[in-house]
Amino acid sequence: MEDTSENKLSGKPSKRVSIALLAHVDAGKTTLSEAMLYVGGSIRKLGRVDKKDAFLDSYGLERERGITIFSKQAILKRGQLEIILLDTPGHVDFSAEMERTLQVLDAAILVISGSDGVQGHTLTLWRLLKRYGVPVFLFINKMDQQGTDKALILHQIKEQLCESCVDFSEPETEGFYENIAVCEEDALNEFLEKGRIEKGHIQKLIGERKLFPCFFGSALKLLGVEEMLDGLEEYLPEKEYPAKFGARVFKITRDAQGNRLTHMKITGGCLKVRETLTGSRLFTGRSGKEGEWEEKVNQIRVYSGEKFEAVSEAAAGMICAVTGLTETFAGQGLGMTKEIIYPELSPVLCYSILLPEGYDAPQVLPKLRQLEEEEPQLHIVWDEKSQEIKVQIMGQVQIEIYQNLIKERFGINVEFGAGSIVYKETIADTVEGVGHFEPLRHYAEVHLLLEPGEAGSGLVIEADCREDILDLNWQRLVLTHLEEKEHLGVLVGAPITDMKITLKSGRAHQKHTEGGDFRQATYRALRQGLMQAESVLLEPYYDFSLEVPDHMVGRAMTDLDKMHGTFTLHHSAEGTTVLKGMAPMALLREYQQEVLAYTKGEGQLYCTMKGYYPCHNTEEVLEKAGYDPLHDMDNPSASVFCAHGAGFIVEWDQVPAYMHLESCLPEKKDSMKEEQYWERYLGEEKSGVSGRERFGRTHEGGEEEKWIGQDEINEILSRTSHANRKENKAGIRTGWKRTRGKSDLTERQPQIRTYQPVQKKEEYLLVDGYNVIFAWEELRGVAEQNLDGARGKLLDLLCNYQAVRKCSLIAVFDAYRLAGHPTEVLDYHNIHVVYTKEAETADQYIEKFAHENGRKYDVTVATSDGLEQIIITGQGCRLISSRELKEEMERASSQILEDFKNAHPGRKNSLKDMLSSETRKEMNAFKESFEENS
Repeated sequence: MEDTSENKLSGKPSKRVSIALLAHVDAGKTTLSEAMLYVGGSIRKLGRVDKKDAFLDSYGLERERGITIFSKQAILKRGQLEIILLDTPGHVDFSAEMERTLQVLDAAILVISGSDGVQGHTLTLWRLLKRYGVPVFLFINKMDQQGTDKALILHQIKEQLCESCVDFSEPETEGFYENIAVCEEDALNEFLEKGRIEKGHIQKLIGERKLFPCFFGSALKLLGVEEMLDGLEEYLPEKEYPAKFGARVFKITRDAQGNRLTHMKITGGCLKVRETLTGSRLFTGRSGKEGEWEEKVNQIRVYSGEKFEAVSEAAAGMICAVTGLTETFAGQGLGMTKEIIYPELSPVLCYSILLPEGYDAPQVLPKLRQLEEEEPQLHIVWDEKSQEIKVQIMGQVQIEIYQNLIKERFGINVEFGAGSIVYKETIADTVEGVGHFEPLRHYAEVHLLLEPGEAGSGLVIEADCREDILDLNWQRLVLTHLEEKEHLGVLVGAPITDMKITLKSGRAHQKHTEGGDFRQATYRALRQGLMQAESVLLEPYYDFSLEVPDHMVGRAMTDLDKMHGTFTLHHSAEGTTVLKGMAPMALLREYQQEVLAYTKGEGQLYCTMKGYYPCHNTEEVLEKAGYDPLHDMDNPSASVFCAHGAGFIVEWDQVPAYMHLESCLPEKKDSMKEEQYWERYLGEEKSGVSGRERFGRTHEGGEEEKWIGQDEINEILSRTSHANRKENKAGIRTGWKRTRGKSDLTERQPQIRTYQPVQKKEEYLLVDGYNVIFAWEELRGVAEQNLDGARGKLLDLLCNYQAVRKCSLIAVFDAYRLAGHPTEVLDYHNIHVVYTKEAETADQYIEKFAHENGRKYDVTVATSDGLEQIIITGQGCRLISSRELKEEMERASSQILEDFKNAHPGRKNSLKDMLSSETRKEMNAFKESFEENS
C-alpha cells in the first residue's frame, strides 16, 4: 500500500488536473513519464524502458517488448498542483486504449521525437485531441541527438499541426508575448497596449485550445522536464466542477483477485463508499427495470502505478477505481453526466479464434466476454453459420497480446486463424424504408428516411414525427430499436455507417400493438430502405509515410500505384525521399517486409489508420462474400400484413403497394406511378418496365401469397424479443453502440450497387449413358448379359435421382451405328432420353449441347471420359465423374429413406419389413442358394 494519508488523497489541493502522455510509438513517452515522476519526487529511482524497470510499465509483456499496452496512472505533486498522470499506449494497434483515456483529461502532453518530427500517428492523435476538446502541451523529445534542429522542428509543427504552437522555453520575453499575441485578436490588443499578456489570459487561451505551449528537451537526460513541469503549474487553467455528483467511466479492469474495477473520473460533487449509484445499461440486461441498474460502491481506490490507497470518498477532479459495480461500461456517464461517449476508432481486422482440443465455444465465450468488457474495441463475434468465435481487432500486434492474456487469465492456449478485412457499407442516395408487422392481434408500421451522411459521421439517428401521428413513447421505442443492435447492409452483410436515419411516420393500434411489434417493423423498415438504396462498399485505408533511398523512388511509386494509393513526394536530406499518402489497408499491411527487402533495410514504412473509403475491388469482394440479403433470416426485408384473419408475407419490393400510411417523400405524395417509383429508387430507365417485373415477382395473380400461422409469428417474436439483450446464456452478445462505425469517403468515384437478386439459371444434368453403365460395376455385369436391361436399370435410378435433384436430367446414349437413325428424344417418366443420330456419338452430342447452352444455363455433365471432361470444362459447364454421380445418387437415396422414416416413425417401409424374422431368414437362405446355383 502506498504510504499516503487518506486526507491528502481525498482533500482538495489548490489545483488538481488529469494529464495524459500521448505519442507516436518510440517517441519517448514512457521515458518522459519516468522523468516527470522522478523530478516531481514521486519515485526515487529513475527507471528505463530498455532496462525493463519503468514504473508504469508493470505488465510483463510491456517490459519484454518495450511498449506500453495498457494505460496506467500515477500521482505527481508539484507545489500546490496535484497531477494525475496517465501513461497511454503509443502503438497504433492499441489506439482504442488511448482514446478512452481522452474522455477524462484536463490536458494532454503530446510527445514528439525531435529526430523524427511529426509522424503519421501524431496527426491521428492531434485529430482525436481536437475532437475531445483537450488542451495540449507539446514536449519535443530527444533534442540531444545529433542533427536535431529546434527551429526546423518548430516550423514543421506549426505547418502540420497548428500555427498557434508557441515556444515556451523562454517565457516573459518580448518575443514570447509577441508569438502568443498572434493567436487571438484580444491577446494582440492587450500586447499592443501593455507590451505583455497577463497569465490569466494565457491560461484562458490554452484552455480554449487557441494556444499550444511547446517545450524542448531530452527525457532520458532530464533536460527540459523541470521547465515543462513549471509551465504546467504556471499556465494550466484550473477547472471548476459543479456541486452535484457526476462521473465518467473510461475503463474496466480486474485486479489480481478477480475483482471488477470501474475506473472513473469524478466530474462533479463527490463519491463516498457505500453510496448507491444508478445508471442505464447499454443493452437490456438482467433482472430489474429494463435498461436500468442500481448498485452500491464497495471500495474506492486511488492508484499510483501498481499500488493503491483505499479512500472513503473521491472529490471532483479525482480519477479512482471503484469496486461493487457490475453493469458499468467504458464511455458511460453517471449522475449528472448522462451522455454516453462512443469511440471514433474501430477495429478493421477480423480473425477466427481456434480453440484447443477439449474446449467448446459456449464454454470459452463467456470468458472472452470479460476481455471484451475491459477492451471494448476487442469485438467478440459469434458466427452462427460457421459456429466459430471471431474477434475484430486493430492490428496484428494485438494477437500476441491477447494470446498471452487469455493464457494467463484462463489457462487456454488459443490460436488465431487467417485474418480478413472488416468492411462497412453506406448509401449514396436518399430513400424511404417502410416496415409493417401485422400478424393476427399484432400491429405496427414504421417509415424511416435514410440519407447519406457526412464522411466519418457514423450513424445519426433522430425523430421528425408529430405526436398526433405517433405517440412519443412509441417514437422513443423506435429510436431504441435503431440503436440497440448492429444493422447490416445488403452488399456483403457488413455494418452500415455514415447515414442519417430519421423516423418520419408510424402507426400503432390502440389494442393490439406490443413493444415487440415495433422492433419488427423498425428492423424491416431499415432493411427495406437499404434494399432500394444505392449502396457503397467501404474498406479501411491507411495514411502512410514511406521513406526510401532516392534511387528506389521509381520502384516505390510503381508499387503504390498498383496498390491504388495516392501520394505526394517529399525530399529529405541525405539522399532519402519520403512518399506520403493513403492506400487500402488490405494491400498495404504486408508491404513493410517488401520495403525492407528491396531497399536492403534502408527503407521504412509508417502506417496509421485514416478511415473508411470506397472499396477498391468491390466486385471481387461481393463475389467472394456471396451474400444474399433475401436469405438472411436474421435481417428480414419483407413485411407482414393481415387479411381474412391471417398474416401473410409481402416482399420488400411490394410493400409500397400495401402500406397503410402515405409516403414521407414528396415524390410519392404526388401519386407517383409505379414505373416512376421504381425509376426514382432503383434507377430504371423510362422503358415501361416496372420494378416488380425487373425483380421477377408478380404478386397479384402470380405466385401464391405466403401466409404465416401463429407458430411462425411466435417464432419471429421470440427470435427478436431479446435482440438488444447484452448477452444470452452462451454469452453471445447482440447489441451494439451508436457511431461505432466511422468512415471517410474519397473524392474518387465509388462503385455504387443497388441490390438485384441473383437470377437462378435453369439447371441441366447430362449423363453419358454408356460411359456410366460401364463405369459402375453392378451395371457393367448386367450389360454383359443384357445391354437393354442395364440401360433400363440406369434410367430407373436416374428417375429417382431427378425427383430429389429437381433438375432437367438428360440421359444420352450412342446410336451412331444405326444406318439412317435420326436424333431421337424420348420422355421416360420424369427424365429425357436422347439416342444420337447416325455418325454422332454421345460425346459429340453432349459437347454440342454444352457449347450452345453452357453459358445460358447451369449445366453439369456426368462422364469419366478424360478428353470430354477437358472440352466440357472449357465451355463453362460443371463436371462430375461417373463414380461421383453414383455416390451422389446413393446419398440422395439414403436421404429419401431417412426423411420417410422421420415423417412416419414406426411405420413399416416395405413388404419385407412386415415379414417375421423367421420368414426373412428363409428368404435370405433361398437367395444365397439361388445365387450359388446361378
